[in-house]
Amino acid sequence: MGRRALRKIDPHLDYGPWLRTVDQLPQPCSTAAVFGREAPLEVELGSGKGLFLATAAAANPQRNFLGVEVAQRYARYTAARLAGQRLANAAVVHGDGLRLFREFLPAAGLAAVHVYFPDPWWKARHRKRRVLNAPFLADVVRVLEDGGRLHFWTDVQEYYDSTLELIAAETPLSGPQGVPPRVAEHDLDFRTHFERRTRLAGEAVYRAEFVKRGGVAASTS
Repeated sequence: MGRRALRKIDPHLDYGPWLRTVDQLPQPCSTAAVFGREAPLEVELGSGKGLFLATAAAANPQRNFLGVEVAQRYARYTAARLAGQRLANAAVVHGDGLRLFREFLPAAGLAAVHVYFPDPWWKARHRKRRVLNAPFLADVVRVLEDGGRLHFWTDVQEYYDSTLELIAAETPLSGPQGVPPRVAEHDLDFRTHFERRTRLAGEAVYRAEFVKRGGVAASTS
């Protein structure tokens, strides 16, 4: 399913404080530098319209949430969404998410990594473009703290199965732990807009969660 047109952003809404580019971030990117406070940090790769960021930040004010989105118009839309709700513990970064993980996020600095419905790159010759690849997973292991979690959801069973095989072969993460679906309590009670569209269409969603156990060494390569 392709992305649908976005609603117009209120021209009077100042969403600048919620939007950054990758190059505007400090190296290393500390939660205090971005949010002005120390708190457990969770990062979403590919934040789309920002439903997860907004919902999670509102429900967990004791945590900070950072999204990264390669499409500028979606990053701006997400920033506007966060600004509209005045969520001081959430922000979005426009740019290359893989670069963010590789160059900016410090070792053992994240409580969780969220990857929801990444582009499956259907053609076999394009599958090397999938974000869930061995180098990215090595960065996930590096940046997660002990007990940190990787959340991965997709509607493509082949992508799900092959990624679980890759995680088992390339990382020491424990899992997968199954994540059972739950009944939505209202129209936007879904993890992302893509989950909403998929489930309302009666299609399957494949969910998994992995944990970094204590004693797993972070790679510096």
